[in-house]
This record gives sequence, C-alpha cells and structure tokens, in this order.
Amino acid sequence: MTLRLYDTSARKIRDFSPLVPGRVSIYLCGATVQAAPHIGHIRSGVDFDIMRRWFAHRGYEVVFVRNVTDIDDKIIAKSAEQGRPWWSIGYENELAFDAAYAALGCLPPTYQPRATGHIPEMIEMMRGLIDRGHAYAADGNVYFDVRSFPGYLSLSNQDLEHLLQPAGEGETGKRDPRDFALWKAAKPGEPRWETPWGSGRPGWHLECSAMVHKYLGRAFDIHGGGIDLVFPHHENELAQSRSAGDEFARYWVHNAWVTMSGEKMSKSLGNSVLVSEMVKRWRPVVLRYYLGTPHYRSTIEYSQEALAEAEAAFGRIEGFLQRAVEQSGDIAPAASVPEDFAAAMDEDLGVPQALAAVHTTVRQGNAALAEGDRESAALLGARVRAMLGVLGLDPLAAPWAGAEAGARGAELSGVVDTLARLVLAQRQAARERKDYATADAIRDGLKAAGLVIEDTPNGPRWELS
Repeated sequence: MTLRLYDTSARKIRDFSPLVPGRVSIYLCGATVQAAPHIGHIRSGVDFDIMRRWFAHRGYEVVFVRNVTDIDDKIIAKSAEQGRPWWSIGYENELAFDAAYAALGCLPPTYQPRATGHIPEMIEMMRGLIDRGHAYAADGNVYFDVRSFPGYLSLSNQDLEHLLQPAGEGETGKRDPRDFALWKAAKPGEPRWETPWGSGRPGWHLECSAMVHKYLGRAFDIHGGGIDLVFPHHENELAQSRSAGDEFARYWVHNAWVTMSGEKMSKSLGNSVLVSEMVKRWRPVVLRYYLGTPHYRSTIEYSQEALAEAEAAFGRIEGFLQRAVEQSGDIAPAASVPEDFAAAMDEDLGVPQALAAVHTTVRQGNAALAEGDRESAALLGARVRAMLGVLGLDPLAAPWAGAEAGARGAELSGVVDTLARLVLAQRQAARERKDYATADAIRDGLKAAGLVIEDTPNGPRWELS
C-alpha cells in the first residue's frame, strides 16, 4: 500500500513519493528556547518521531533535521528581566528540551542546528533576495517584500488584502506594513552581528530557510511543525525560500495542539504543564503513549483523567508482555507488523487505528495465556513488540526496558510492591490453613484497591487493574 500524508498546502491527503528513492528528508521546526518545555511543545517531537520510525520501518533512510531558535525577542526580554546573558538562557533551555525529548523516547535528530550558528548563510540568502528584488534594506533592517512573491499566503489560504500584520517594535522603514523582517537592526544592549546593511540579529523566519538550504539542499520532502506555525512562520519561510530559487518543501505536515480548558497550552497563558514536572508524577512511557497515540492532527485536551486512562491502557499492553515472557521466555519482536497495523500507519499515520490492532492482538494473547497456549502467546507477543517498536512504546526495549517511572514513581512502585507481597503472604497462609473465606476476602480487598491477583506456577503475582 502507498504511504499517504495530509499535506497542508494541498489541503488533502496525498500519496507520498520521496524526492530521492529510498530516502526521506524531514525538517521539523524545533524549540524557541526562551523557557523550559511543556507537554504541548514536546507533542510535535513525539508525533514526528513516530513518523520517522514508520519511514525507517518501511525501509527508508531518514535524514531528520530539527532546529533550535536560540535568539529571538522573548529570549532577549528574559535576558533583561533576569539580568543574565541571552545565550545562558538559551542554552539552559536547549538542554531542558533535549532532556524532555530523550525522556519521552524520541530518537536524536540527524542534525540539530542553532540559528546563531548560521549567520553567514542568512547573510548570503538576504543578499540573493535583495539582488532578485524580493527584499530591501531600511534603517538597518532588511525586509521581505510580500508583494514580490505571487504565491504569498497560498499555504495558509489567506487574502493579502485582508491580512493584518502590524510592524513590530523597531521595525521602521517598511514599504508595506505586511512586509516581514529578515533582519532586525540592533537596539542598545541587544546581541548583534555585523552585516552589509548594519548590525543586528536574525528575524525569526530567515533562520529556517537558511538552515534547510544548508542541510537538505534546494528541495526536500517534508516540513513539519505545530499547526500554529502555518502563519506567519511557515508562510514566510516558503516565500523567502522560493524567492531565493529553492523548491523547498514538497509536503507540509502539521500536528495539532495540546489544549487546557479549550485553549492552546502556552506559557504566556499560564496554562502549561512542564515536562520536567510531569515525569515526576507519571512514567515517561505513559506520557509518550498519551501524546503519541491520538491522531497527530487531532487536538489533545489535557486532563489528569486522560493521563490515568493512558496509564491503564498501556498497563494492559505491558502486563500481557510481562506474562508472556514469564511463561515463554524472551520474546523477540516480529520482523514485520500485521497488515491492519501497516494499513493504518500508511494512511496518514493513523495511530489510533494502528493502536486498535495492538489491543486486539493483546486480547488474543491474553486468551492464549489463559488456555495455556504458550506458543501462540509468544507469537502474538512478538507481533505486539513489533508494533510497539514502531510507536516507540516497546516496554521490553530501550529506553524503557528496566527503566523506572522516575524517582517518585519508582519509590511508590516499590512501596506498593512490598505491601502487596506482605498481603499476598497473608493470603497464602490463609489458604494453607484452609481458611478460604479469609483468602477470598484478601483477594477481593486487593481488587477493590485496584490490584488484580493472578496465581501462577511460580506463586501469586499482582498488577494494576
């Protein structure tokens, strides 16, 4: 089956055909490192990690570039507020983002360029745009002339005549208020780099065009990011890159937001949930399940109840694999995934439908275990592992194998395990003295507390219901 993706520019699902056979090039707009990441930030990392893994499973070589915006208005404002160098704030939060991506099992990018490391490439691109008549310098700023590019606003499907894009602070000398800054003249005390048009710093959009050109060339396959980046960021990237002579992205793929009370999760709205705090309360693999298993184009409404449901759902999968391994020994992932799983992933990365195939296989595996059919259970466990591997959720593989739930989760797990074993010992003693009423009462009490007891040849074991 042909792999298909929803292309924002076409506003429909299209068959995917790579620029170079057997190779996929992806550019994902990464972090603006003005603050530590919340789970809304990391959703795109998880979604595009799943995309990357699926392409790799399909046999493609994947080049994955995710940038870091380490200079912008917000970082400069934070620097002034905190009395710290701008680069110190940026680097601290870059490390926090890297830690969050790693905690949620995202593979490291092939390249992770920083904006400030590519000033020469930006100057070269501005020079070309000015020479071609698409940009102009004014008061130390360099602006892109939006009327010079006939395709402007085709990505976001807007009308230029009704576009409101007021000038930012210090953006003087614009010919048209809708023109956007490629380069911003330095203000007193701000970081600055020298250019032929004066000292200053990059505009937000220019960096990505310059870095894409350097790392992926004049054309590449997929440009990704959050849906909120379609305008102005991706629209402006497209305009300046095409005007510079690049074909740029062949497919545009955008993930939806994580919301709280119906609003986009945002630091400025005060409704963000930091990843660093979440991993203290929930296992990172559960957070990945929560963020990665809805369809990437569907909004996720944050709630503790939804996370608890994700924990329970993943626990059922994990519990089956644990029982299958206990009864059958080590189980290696299957070489391929079931056809219904593959069909779902090929159709615009249909993770919810693919996950239904996982849970169906788990139910079949549990039935096999109940019947004592270890061979079938092992076969089904191998299929489950193959599917979970594509989703980055295999509990028997790195980084989850042997991993604890974070400091607090590990402590709680140990406490619960110790208490459960003490109670199970009391139940076993009651059974040995043929006090079955007490044994059943203990079992029922544990069940009411959320623990399911299973008697095995190796003794009783417990798991969360």
